[in-house]
Amino acid sequence: MTSALALSWSGGKDSALALWVLGREHGIAPRALITTVTDAYDRVSMHGVRRSLVARQAGAVGVPLVEIEIPAGCTNDAYEQRMTEALATEPLRRVDAVAFGDLFLEDIRSYREDRLATLGKTGCFPLWHRDTTRLAHEFIAAGFEAIIVCLDPAKLDRSFAGRKFDDSLLADLPRDVDPCGENGEFHTFVYAGPVIGDPIDIQVGETVERDGFVFTDLTAGGTT
Repeated sequence: MTSALALSWSGGKDSALALWVLGREHGIAPRALITTVTDAYDRVSMHGVRRSLVARQAGAVGVPLVEIEIPAGCTNDAYEQRMTEALATEPLRRVDAVAFGDLFLEDIRSYREDRLATLGKTGCFPLWHRDTTRLAHEFIAAGFEAIIVCLDPAKLDRSFAGRKFDDSLLADLPRDVDPCGENGEFHTFVYAGPVIGDPIDIQVGETVERDGFVFTDLTAGGTT
């Protein structure tokens, strides 16, 4: 595994686990974190977390954050163009690989690998095929703390939005919901844990439904 890599970063549980495993099992620290931001909303794409909060999180992690801006309703072609441009410029130009927190979705892995190959880079998947039930409990036991910030109400009841990702939540999840949300059931924001230097003080705001998803807003403590 190359040490010259960047890590795809959503600010959520799988990203944090991938960073933890890279360091603990492989002795690798990524040179950069990569996140996509929807420019019209100033929020991390899909997760809906405020851009400023993820920047604060990256500062606590201690790895430079590269933000790739995409438009609302971004097409796949536009997304690929923005990503290609970012990977061809500093600081990402010098990395040989990009790591992802994917667990078992073969089509997504193949897509990432194919796109990276066109740029002369490879994909790295430190969590690949790990048991998601065990991984979810390991995440909690290791001292990570996270909250559900986005969910698909067609797959998980909206009452789970804004809940802390802990053993109580895992016990309450329906049997057909993956414990790590790998099928898109939910997304999280990590505010404390082994890869976070100082815990991030967060305040939980309102929960809204938008574009078919349920989002719980977070702000840094003392801000609005």
